[in-house]
Amino acid sequence: MTTTGLFCYETLPFPLLPYPCPFHREIAAPLSTKCSYHTPFSTSSSRRRRSQHNSIRSFGTLSCVANNTGIANVEKQAEAEVAKGYTMTQFCDKMIEFFLHEKPNTQDWRKILVFREEWGKYKESFYARCRARVDAEEDQPMKQKLIVLARKVKKIDDEIEKHADLLTEIRDNPLDFNAVIARRRKDFTGEFFRHLNILSDTHDSLEDRDAMSRLGAKCLSAVRAYDNAMEQLETLDIAQSKFDDILNSSSLDAACEKIKSLAKAKELDSCLILLINRAWAAAKESTTMKNEVKDIMYHIYRTANKSLKTIAPPEIKLLKHLLNIMDPEERFSALATAFSPGDDHAIKDVDALYTTPKELHKWITIMLDTYHLNKEESDLMEARQMSDPMVIQRLVILKETIEQDYMKENKEKEDPESK
Repeated sequence: MTTTGLFCYETLPFPLLPYPCPFHREIAAPLSTKCSYHTPFSTSSSRRRRSQHNSIRSFGTLSCVANNTGIANVEKQAEAEVAKGYTMTQFCDKMIEFFLHEKPNTQDWRKILVFREEWGKYKESFYARCRARVDAEEDQPMKQKLIVLARKVKKIDDEIEKHADLLTEIRDNPLDFNAVIARRRKDFTGEFFRHLNILSDTHDSLEDRDAMSRLGAKCLSAVRAYDNAMEQLETLDIAQSKFDDILNSSSLDAACEKIKSLAKAKELDSCLILLINRAWAAAKESTTMKNEVKDIMYHIYRTANKSLKTIAPPEIKLLKHLLNIMDPEERFSALATAFSPGDDHAIKDVDALYTTPKELHKWITIMLDTYHLNKEESDLMEARQMSDPMVIQRLVILKETIEQDYMKENKEKEDPESK
């Protein structure tokens, strides 16, 4: 098999002078002396194509038809033979017919345009030929089809070029991968990952295809981790903003009223409670903080925990239910059910309680923090009720189970490379 660079002639979708290739057999009909605009295409099946690792970084801003300079260059090539028996004009006509009739699905176009270097040799001539045929076409429906075709091909061409540029940046920065994601998160779209799948299919080597698949999985995992981190930061930012507003109150009474208002509005969430609990723990253990400040933090802490009774978080009810189950296996089964309510269309038990591992873990942490902070004076009734050593032990086991069986499992799904 004759090869050139990363490609072999038998798998190239575009002709390399002077050799014919499968793209000719797929795009062009059997060689003829005259090109017909509506000649059917060969129905020979597509073969595996080898991908190209160095994409062309920029092709300039092309309109859906060639500019005057492009037309002049194309005219010089029009009668040149780009493959045995085919001029550039004939080959471009065959590409037009291929896109219009044989493979009208744009997903099939991507499998051709993914070969950036080879497509780069023909794109200028292709757009110029579309322009020439639009100008010469008298049938208005056909004229419109050609205009739309050129516009669609150009759109996909630009998208693939953007994907290729992103992939090049990823490969050029293996040690700065997260920075690339942070900088170009909006470019990691579903189309980009489909582009990686198409690239993977172009490889003949199972090793190369596996490497591309692993790169795609790594990208997807990193993007999910980035999105989760941003979501958590946003949640923490909101909670911190609420906490800052409470601390900036004109008086202690005003601060306590703000907490009560948040509870009434169902905005006294687990993140805010954790912040308040941790702030009081830090103040309590501090040897440098003034007693007046400690007293303020203590009152804020007590008010927040008292206010929890008015909102009755479903996670607290769920914890009570789980802790009242004596059989450990039955308890863990109920825990799994609480995390797996079924799809949105399933009929759910209206009396059942559902939550997420992350949210229940937060509330278990709150209960344990409250227990350790002040075993005797806790204003959170649920914490006092759960102060029995056996109950605390069950809480700790539940917390560890969620971390090991649910939160760790989700993390591994997001990062298959960590296995």
